[in-house]
Amino acid sequence: MNQVEVSVVTHYVEAQSEPAEERFVFAYTITITNNGSQPAQLMSRHWIITDASGEVEEVRGEGVVGKQPVLAPGESFEYTSGAILKTPVGAMQGEYTFIGDDQTPFGAPIAAFSLSIPNLVH
Repeated sequence: MNQVEVSVVTHYVEAQSEPAEERFVFAYTITITNNGSQPAQLMSRHWIITDASGEVEEVRGEGVVGKQPVLAPGESFEYTSGAILKTPVGAMQGEYTFIGDDQTPFGAPIAAFSLSIPNLVH
């Protein structure tokens, strides 16, 4: 069975942000773990990024950070990427598409996670 776990850690990148210009930069580190019984290759990503004003951006592409890693059972892959919002608070969610050893594609949902300036939201 295909079981992929996705965990996310986010942080605000103050040095690259320009609040007066409505530019808020966030970095997120994703860890993808194959908890299934067969190898799986990450083929593509689909993100839905929503800022506090309700503006939605969808991002689709092959792989992540230019890679399409193959994860053996029990193996993890970690990468860091970023998002730029026009508001100090937002959220991301999405899905990775994998292909199993048997060439069957399957999705790995990425639960919504927040992007926010520290101490802004309690």
